[in-house]
Amino acid sequence: MNLMPEFRCHHPASLDEAVKLKSSLPESRFLGGGTDLIVNLRRGLGEPSDLIDLGGIADYGSVRQVDGALWVGAGITLAELARRPEIASTYPALATAALAVAGPTHRASATLGGNLCQDTRCIFYNQSDWWREGNGFCLKYKGDRCHVVVKSDRCYATYHGDIAPVLIALGAEAAILAPAGMRRAAIETLYREDGAQYLTLAPEEALAAVVLPPPVAGRRVGYEKARVRDAVDFPLAGVAVALRREGDVLAELRVAITGTNSAPLLLNTADLIGKPWDEAAATRLVEILRKTANVLRTTVTGAKYRRRALHRMTRGLIDRLWNDDGQVEQG
Repeated sequence: MNLMPEFRCHHPASLDEAVKLKSSLPESRFLGGGTDLIVNLRRGLGEPSDLIDLGGIADYGSVRQVDGALWVGAGITLAELARRPEIASTYPALATAALAVAGPTHRASATLGGNLCQDTRCIFYNQSDWWREGNGFCLKYKGDRCHVVVKSDRCYATYHGDIAPVLIALGAEAAILAPAGMRRAAIETLYREDGAQYLTLAPEEALAAVVLPPPVAGRRVGYEKARVRDAVDFPLAGVAVALRREGDVLAELRVAITGTNSAPLLLNTADLIGKPWDEAAATRLVEILRKTANVLRTTVTGAKYRRRALHRMTRGLIDRLWNDDGQVEQG
């Protein structure tokens, strides 16, 4: 680990003040729980001029009902998110995903906003400064080429968050604050398929809250991840599914994946709606997964294993939800 770079630290009293500060300090970074950013800075990954600490902002982690939707402040810790009764009872898959992140001490500090905006990862990037210099800096930081796809002009570092795919499957939105005011956008639109420029947020924008839609009667939601260890590790591959069955056909099927691409992605399952979940549907879904998941050499575990794990987890999770063996939203 490197010594921390020198920076100034600001403690705004409101999110509006934080956004104005960020707009006036182009080389600054927002700081939530610090479980992602501080580790990267200690590895020499970034030299921000200023850190804008969001931890002292009142109500930044509040949870409130607005017109039937649940607004969850981006400053809520993952530990608090998992134990809030309105989350655990109404959106149990979200609580499951929160508890799947790292270990208890990390979840006590890590925030919802920080988890959603976490940096992408790669075995050629998440290394010490001297290792990266000795092996050649990569396109994501200080270098001019991607070591995963050498001839590519974009970075293939991978997004490994647990929370985003569940929110995408639920159809949640992000409330985003900018100097010009608040806007809302689907969670999946926060990301782009570029490991170096993976967020679509403008430099001066901050994630204010996540807006969970009212629960849907009969909808079952689940999340599963594959990892090296059963605790602590990021997902080598992960999948969230929201499924609603009407008789013997799928009335709704939303599938979001993580750990395989530079962004968490929502699969296009439109041609499965109105049909039964059977072997033909499962075969079609695997085809969709193969076309969507771009599993490459970005982790210590081989791409072939991660691809097979993703296919198996997705099929198994949908099987269980189809057979009413899963977590159901409570209205």
